[in-house]
Amino acid sequence: MRFLKLIIGSVAILFVIATLLGALLPSHVLVSRAVNIAAPTDTVKSYIQDVNQWRAWVEGMKDSSVVVYTAQKAKLGNSAVTITGITDSTVISQWVGRNGTQQTATMRLIGSPGQKLTVVQWQFEQKLKWYPWEKLGSMMNDKILGTMMERNLNHLKELLEHPQQ
Repeated sequence: MRFLKLIIGSVAILFVIATLLGALLPSHVLVSRAVNIAAPTDTVKSYIQDVNQWRAWVEGMKDSSVVVYTAQKAKLGNSAVTITGITDSTVISQWVGRNGTQQTATMRLIGSPGQKLTVVQWQFEQKLKWYPWEKLGSMMNDKILGTMMERNLNHLKELLEHPQQ
């Protein structure tokens, strides 16, 4: 009985400590990466505004777990992706995980018409709840998402700057 009380008390204290540490972390997480691509903005935009075109530069898009429903909607592994907005300089999409976690991805195109250089800035934004495991887990977002974003942006750069003959 004494041992059980010790375990329950320890778990309660650890939960309180984790909650207090989580309170120190932001509840809004933003991961961003950018790349310069030697291609006109319109050319770059055609590859990011259509989910079908992602197959050419986003890792894992050729996997059997990927289902593309329309040019704006797909299921990528455990995430449902919907492009919710397209302007002349941005493409905004919502990513919803199997557990209901939502992230907003924004791809910005920075360049001038007629110019052959486009800066592509890609960011993922997530609002977190107060749960300690969610806040503490968000510390890995930059390492996990950032690395994936860098690789995919470099694939897009390679595709547009060195098209295969």
